[in-house]
Amino acid sequence: MAFRVLVLMLLSSLLAHVIGSGMAQSDPCLDLTEYQYEPSPELPLGRRSFPKGFVFASATAAYQIEGAANQYCRGPSIWDRFAHEFPERIADGSNGDVALDHYHRLEEDIIRMKFMNLDAYRFSISWTRIIPYGKIQSGVNEQGIKFYHDLLDLLEKHGLEPYVTIWHWDTPQALEAEYGGFLSRNIVKDFEDYCDLLFKEYGHRIKKWITLNEPMVHVMRGYDEGLHAPGRCSVWANRACVAGDSATEPYIVTHNLLLAHAAAYRLYEKKYKVSQSNISLFFFWHQYYHL
Repeated sequence: MAFRVLVLMLLSSLLAHVIGSGMAQSDPCLDLTEYQYEPSPELPLGRRSFPKGFVFASATAAYQIEGAANQYCRGPSIWDRFAHEFPERIADGSNGDVALDHYHRLEEDIIRMKFMNLDAYRFSISWTRIIPYGKIQSGVNEQGIKFYHDLLDLLEKHGLEPYVTIWHWDTPQALEAEYGGFLSRNIVKDFEDYCDLLFKEYGHRIKKWITLNEPMVHVMRGYDEGLHAPGRCSVWANRACVAGDSATEPYIVTHNLLLAHAAAYRLYEKKYKVSQSNISLFFFWHQYYHL
């Protein structure tokens, strides 16, 4: 319990509602790129119910939606390994190999967002689609670079603003195998190098960056309870765990996540200060109640 309270004090993150879409080519909605919704006077809730400047958006994560997990030179992440090695620990036994096939259905999905009259699209970039084995020195995947440029082109074409998450729990499996991923401070430099590449490649097109998605959830589920990748915890916390220490590892990972965020922010502040880089926000507020 002490760990959870500490994490709540240290970390903040955004609770993203994941909306995926996959429309058949025959769907008539695909032709409605200029459709604009006007709320009916009979309906009590509509855009006019929200303050001016309120942003309506769809939010996704790369592993949950992209698919093409073993194509176009993408490398494996800890979620690829976790979903394949422990399918019994996934609610429906599925994995992200195909997912919603967003990789091959980009324009269909973005047209659906436009049809829904959204203003923005929050998506995450797959670290291993850009750098298959996690380290810049191991090589950059030009096909991955192009994929996200294509995505940004389509968002611009259809008038949607990109909100981009740099890391959404999908740490490269190569780094997990080499030094334990976020259990090692070595991850900070590799994460900074990854961020540097993204800022350099896409910074002129993206003005809203989110460094880490829900770090609190990653720490608790991945290292305290063993329910998410990499599935580490003490046996007394979850008998399915084959490695880990719920009493120590969550603190170590928390510390290294904060160091990685700080490194990315300082890099952005120093070299790419066009807009503010910020950690996503989701926290619990507690107050004393006097009986």
